[in-house]
Amino acid sequence: MEAYDIVVLGGGSGSQVATAGAQQGLETAVVEPGPLGGACITRGCVPSKALIHRADVLEEVRSAEAVGVDAQATDVDYDEITSSIHDTVYEQAANKAANLRAGDNVTLYRGVGRFVDDRTIEIDPTDETTNTERIRGETVIIAVGGRPMEPPIDGLEDIDYRTSDDVLFLDERPDELVIVGGGYIGAELGYFFGALDADVSIIGRSDQLVPREDDDVSAVVTDSLETHCDVYTGYEAVAVDEANGSITVTAEPTDDESDDTVTLDADELLIATGRQPNTDTLDLEATGVKTDETGAVETDEFLKTTADGIWALGDAIGAPPFKHAADYETRIVTENVLEESQRAVDYEAMPHAIFTDPQVASVGRTEGGLEDEGREYEGVTVPYGAAPLGMILAADDGFVKALAGPDGEILGCHIVGPQASTLLHEVVVAMDGGGTVDDVVDPVHVHPALNEVVYAAFDELSETTYSTAPDWRDVSG
Repeated sequence: MEAYDIVVLGGGSGSQVATAGAQQGLETAVVEPGPLGGACITRGCVPSKALIHRADVLEEVRSAEAVGVDAQATDVDYDEITSSIHDTVYEQAANKAANLRAGDNVTLYRGVGRFVDDRTIEIDPTDETTNTERIRGETVIIAVGGRPMEPPIDGLEDIDYRTSDDVLFLDERPDELVIVGGGYIGAELGYFFGALDADVSIIGRSDQLVPREDDDVSAVVTDSLETHCDVYTGYEAVAVDEANGSITVTAEPTDDESDDTVTLDADELLIATGRQPNTDTLDLEATGVKTDETGAVETDEFLKTTADGIWALGDAIGAPPFKHAADYETRIVTENVLEESQRAVDYEAMPHAIFTDPQVASVGRTEGGLEDEGREYEGVTVPYGAAPLGMILAADDGFVKALAGPDGEILGCHIVGPQASTLLHEVVVAMDGGGTVDDVVDPVHVHPALNEVVYAAFDELSETTYSTAPDWRDVSG
């Protein structure tokens, strides 16, 4: 049985712990049954945003006449779009595997790892020519990621439905698509397929789509998706059936006072009701590692599990379900394992984005959350028109909402509009450094650029605003 200083279960973000250890001369191993890079590279963030970019281009062409440009989109080669993205992302995954194999002090095992005890892993290989083997690690990192969740819908087990894992690479665009799930995955894919002229229906349990966002953000996303899709908020899919190549979805209102059942027909069904950790494949009962009722591994603030020498990160711990969160956790675990540090995770300034049209980006608390906490705060919302370039882009529904405490502490920021995911980062940097509203206001912002809309919102919050505000400022809209 081979023994290693570090064994990482999972070939996504967590594999970086192994490569960092190998650079310090430690013997490390990575166990992964599928493509390297985790869900993000081959069935998540990267391919989905590549698809959405095509939708954005198509929408840009369609709106060209509004700015005096005569342009038309006469055809969309759907198979070329999906096949080219598929080839690109899987080539990237293959390169990652090759680089890992070429590295010194790193061994890549292709298979499913299961615990025999706290430090011993049995590997069931994906290659039929390879025998089952066992390895042992002085330190073990659980980073096995997650997978789409299957909701309790009557008849679902008998339907050939799609998830975010396989809907990205369809050979043909569906004519009619029903999406069950009103979170960010359902919203993004609803926008993509709707922009490509599929007949899309979205079923969401909450009163608005993306309900975990600030209420004003959710309202804009819901309204915008209604231009591309039929949106059924406040409904829950309760049954599905398939006959003659058509799928029928029955949805009932979540409000007990309503009895308006909805029946939708489609040629494809996409289930996008969340993700669950892959920890049920690990035989964790053979270890001292505890999980919660969802299967997420329990860790302390340093990402140590309840078993000595075992750490966990990424979707396996049920923390913020973002690739950049897993990369951040990987840095924490790497430092704590290799340098024996006591660095704790801090999600206070953990940003995220939703790549619909308009784009959404958020960090920190929502206004509703602060009200529920009974926390004192000040909030300001300014339209994109508060910046000259915002007016030029005609981002009518775009805005920046800034939230701060009485002492100027930045509590949250929510941006809706073009380049939102990029504009948010000066706020993230300020929050991460413990800064205040004035730390966003004081630096000189490029004119004319969209960053001025962020400046405008935080300037409104600042208690030290100069009376001679820039003459382009107009936040009355």
